Amino acid sequence: MKIVIGMPPLQPEFVRELGAEFPDLSFVRVAGPNETIREIADADAFIGRPSREEFLAATRLRWIHNLGMGIDQLLQVREIVESDVIVTNAPGPHANPMADHAIAMILAFSQNFRELLDDQRAKRWDGASYAGRVLELNGSVLGLLSIGGIGRAVAQRALAFGMQVYAVDPSPTDVPAGVRAVWGLERLDDLLALCDWFVVTSPLTPGTRGLIDARRLALLKPSAHLIVVSRGGIVDEAALADALASGRLSGAALDATAIEPLPADSPLWDLENLILSPHMSALVPSLAGARRQILRENLRRFTAGRPLAHVCDKSRGF
Repeated sequence: MKIVIGMPPLQPEFVRELGAEFPDLSFVRVAGPNETIREIADADAFIGRPSREEFLAATRLRWIHNLGMGIDQLLQVREIVESDVIVTNAPGPHANPMADHAIAMILAFSQNFRELLDDQRAKRWDGASYAGRVLELNGSVLGLLSIGGIGRAVAQRALAFGMQVYAVDPSPTDVPAGVRAVWGLERLDDLLALCDWFVVTSPLTPGTRGLIDARRLALLKPSAHLIVVSRGGIVDEAALADALASGRLSGAALDATAIEPLPADSPLWDLENLILSPHMSALVPSLAGARRQILRENLRRFTAGRPLAHVCDKSRGF
């Protein structure tokens, strides 16, 4: 069986390891569209994110494995969604570090870290200027858009700080003890009005794209903060920039944006009450190894004709 490895590429040494571990499989690395179209034609499986043109060139493809969690790019290809090709991903390894990042951003705002660093650089000691501006997390309300793997990890950490945790999710599972309520999406507006901290942890799907628009941003308290750690495109970034610049929203932190890298002319760069990070919150040393183990397990299942792990629901988008 032939396995084509697309973009983003796997390291050559890891591909050699796979070749030794699975001698009955032929692994082919491709570096561009023309090469991909040629090699995918008779491939049984593809590791990566084929474009529409590349996917349509396949004649016997049965499986696409996404090395990360989000499959939104794959599902922009209608033919992939409508096909019998199985799509799998690598959930799990990213959840804890992304939750750590979300809490770090909350602490950065609650403790005024940006101003503290400015004071340090200026050798300025002015504790009185922070009087009444340090935010206590205990008793504050944290809302989650989705309580999947990342959301559960954020909830567990927030509960340890004494925060009141609520979420909206159409199909919640394994809700941590202590979460006050998990509502359906029809109560998203109610949740936004409650929040001191609103954390976006949902996948990007047709149902979540643009979900947090100008109207919904206006439902947040002026003192509230918005944190995005999952995917860009869920929050209307132009509306967010306006809300932050006008003071209608106290602050925001984005680890994912609709366009990445973020264009140099985006107004988000210049906002003093926004913290930007380059989609790096999951990049802990263990991430690559954990994702490789998921791939190995699914290769074992594929060669043995057994059901694959972490099969995505293409109709739901995750």
